Amino acid sequence: QVHLVESGGGWVQAGGSLRLSCAASTGTFRNTVMGWYRQAPGKQRELVAGVSSSGARRYANSVRGRFTISRDDANNVVELQMNNLRTEDTALYYCNAARGLGWGAERFSWGQGTQVTVSA
Repeated sequence: QVHLVESGGGWVQAGGSLRLSCAASTGTFRNTVMGWYRQAPGKQRELVAGVSSSGARRYANSVRGRFTISRDDANNVVELQMNNLRTEDTALYYCNAARGLGWGAERFSWGQGTQVTVSA
């Protein structure tokens, strides 16, 4: 059983940066393609970035060129570097196995997520 814990969210002005981190407090996602999702109020949760165990990365068009996903399998950590943030990036961010962007991994239970708020 993999238990995911997200951190690193906060409030930032447009144009700023944040770095999100996701750790598996129990279990391992070493051989699983992992991703970062977000859910804005009134919208469906969407996968915005994913990284495979071999290091292949894919991004949603809305974040490509601004966000960078990385993983450290030795420590069971997945991170998301977010630069040049926009107000439309405001959402609750979650990590999980990637289902979307061409991947179809079986997801783990959702963590609590971490809130990102970008002000104009």
